[in-house]
Amino acid sequence: MIKKRAEQEIFFIKTEYMVKIGKALPHLASEIRLDSPGLPLFQDDKLFHMIFITLPQTRNQMNKASILIVEDEQRLAEILKKHLEDSGFIADIAHDGYIGKQMIQNNNYNLIILDLNLPLINGYDLCKEIRQTNKNVPIIMLTALGTSENKIAGFDAGADDYILKPFDFRELQARINVFLRRPETTNNHDFLKISDLEMNLNNKTVTRAGKKIELTTKEFALLETFLKNKEKLLTREYIIEKIWGIDFDPGTNIIDVYVNYLRKKIDKDHDIKLIHTRFGHGFYCSENEM
Repeated sequence: MIKKRAEQEIFFIKTEYMVKIGKALPHLASEIRLDSPGLPLFQDDKLFHMIFITLPQTRNQMNKASILIVEDEQRLAEILKKHLEDSGFIADIAHDGYIGKQMIQNNNYNLIILDLNLPLINGYDLCKEIRQTNKNVPIIMLTALGTSENKIAGFDAGADDYILKPFDFRELQARINVFLRRPETTNNHDFLKISDLEMNLNNKTVTRAGKKIELTTKEFALLETFLKNKEKLLTREYIIEKIWGIDFDPGTNIIDVYVNYLRKKIDKDHDIKLIHTRFGHGFYCSENEM
């Protein structure tokens, strides 16, 4: 009877750690309450701590980049995990948004791969929660939702990249490598400035006239690109490649959407406008119109 209940628990939580300690579950079954209509409750959190905190932290002591896969399709998650581990990474899996949140709160992952249609907490909401406490960890959304509205919502939530299923793992790995190669600090280029607008690249903050401006991850990246290319006309193609990746649909209006977002946050209520458009050519950042 105990063994049967333990096996039901393995299926319910659906995480790799439950499977790995499956043989130990019979004598730990008393730690689990199965009467919850949602997630099982752990009477003293000992089992939960062992599964979702102790094991990942032990593995993260190794000198390898650690990646969390938050994906409810178990087969896809296992395939991703194998590819990543074969490529030299440490990979953990969470099969729903709640478990993903717990693992993120208790482990220092170098990168997060995040599905959108997740049980308990969807990918958009989980991404927003992550960004409230961690603005630096790269988040790649991996999803079948491919409309411009979906992508904009993902970037607004704080995603750094957005890849559609089905996908080529080589492309995913290439993007992972780009994020993990980025230095945590930028030495003498920690601050960017134009007029009374200042950007701190270390703590990801932006102020204008001393007032803090809240930006999403993509808005920050777009403004950073403008500030690093002050007085330069940037084409749509350049911005798409720099911010959204070379395979992003150049016909989309997402650039116009984000430029408008920036203008509302950066230039509204200021006499000196910093973000400008040259119709038919592109965009530029300057204290004066070119």
